[in-house]
Amino acid sequence: MWRVKEFYEPEDFKEETSKAENTENTEQNKALNTECPQRSGSLSTGEGGGRGHTPLPITSWAEDDRPREKLARIGAENLSNAELLAILIGSGNTSESAVDLMKRILKDCDNNLGTLGRKSLAELTAYNGIGEAKAISILAACELGKRREHEDKLERLDLSTPNSIYDHLLPKMRDLDVEEAYIVLMNNNYKHIKTVRLSHGGITETAVDVRLIIKEAVLCNATVVALAHNHPSGNINPSGYDDQITKQVKRACDAMRLHFLDHIIVTDGHYYSYRESGKL
Repeated sequence: MWRVKEFYEPEDFKEETSKAENTENTEQNKALNTECPQRSGSLSTGEGGGRGHTPLPITSWAEDDRPREKLARIGAENLSNAELLAILIGSGNTSESAVDLMKRILKDCDNNLGTLGRKSLAELTAYNGIGEAKAISILAACELGKRREHEDKLERLDLSTPNSIYDHLLPKMRDLDVEEAYIVLMNNNYKHIKTVRLSHGGITETAVDVRLIIKEAVLCNATVVALAHNHPSGNINPSGYDDQITKQVKRACDAMRLHFLDHIIVTDGHYYSYRESGKL
């Protein structure tokens, strides 16, 4: 049987009043935090963020401000260096978010990624929140950036002549026992942008989709297009189908204001150029 307490003793009343006040204060604090969320870094004082209140972790930020979500939504090119590096290290320290920590490290490097990449493991791990694993991730990312820059420079080949296109494609086609077709995409200065395999076919022919050629050129912002395919037999003379596809590609490129530079037939040691033969 339930017993109803009809009145409070003085001590009971004091205890219940204290509980009510604590509950009310807790609810007010929750409401304040909900209405006025803090951003990481806004509570820190000084460059290191080591004094003052502890900032909220990135997981407490608005989704639009979190580096990973920003990258997925608007692309890596729209994130700052600190945000990209923060994604790599994953977390900061007790007084700095990963973004604030990387901002501080980059500031010490004059905001130069090359300087960051030249730091040693010992120099990076001297920062609070950067252990050996995080330091290795940072250095590995910097090294990949250097290698990509080097490879991009190598790929900007001058492909303005039939011979240069042949030399570029021969390693891909020399040992093939079936026909393959490629397009080589270039900019206005005949510098290489991209080489795309269009088809992998039979011994005597391979299909070429003209629409795919135009699509690839437009997507790469190319202005110059060269078509190439191999003859496994070693015969460099074009077939009737080769002539037909050359005319189709030329018409499509003209319609899209693309310069159709050449159609090259590749064999091991020789090539046939439609342009050099006066057939373009």
